[in-house]
Amino acid sequence: MNVLFFLTPKSEVAYVYNDYSLRQTLEKMEAHKYASIPIINRKGEYKGTITEGDILWFLKNEFSIDLKKAEEVSITKIKRRMDNKPVDTNANIEDLVSKALNQNFVPVIDDEAVFIGIVTRKDILQYCYNCANGMKN
Repeated sequence: MNVLFFLTPKSEVAYVYNDYSLRQTLEKMEAHKYASIPIINRKGEYKGTITEGDILWFLKNEFSIDLKKAEEVSITKIKRRMDNKPVDTNANIEDLVSKALNQNFVPVIDDEAVFIGIVTRKDILQYCYNCANGMKN
């Protein structure tokens, strides 16, 4: 099955640009109630994933929490524990399942590494559940 079958398109995904400040990132994550969010550059290329934990440990280790100072900090300065590994549009269900074991979403990129959307772990699990129970997808 093609990865595009599961795709939540970029237009429906909250993400941040790699030139966003820490404050902008926090506000976007809070508004969408996300624990992690994809990072892309202005060309649309996927650059990684930032999590609440990444931000928390950065704040703890770098400075006392001051949101005014946070406006001056680029999210690229934050050390990330891990990035959600992307798949390309030719990925299959096995690729998605192997990524989703350790990620709550799988970023999808095109042939030029441009971020086009995500596949959620929920959608992958629903597909597997339906297959296991002989249901149509």
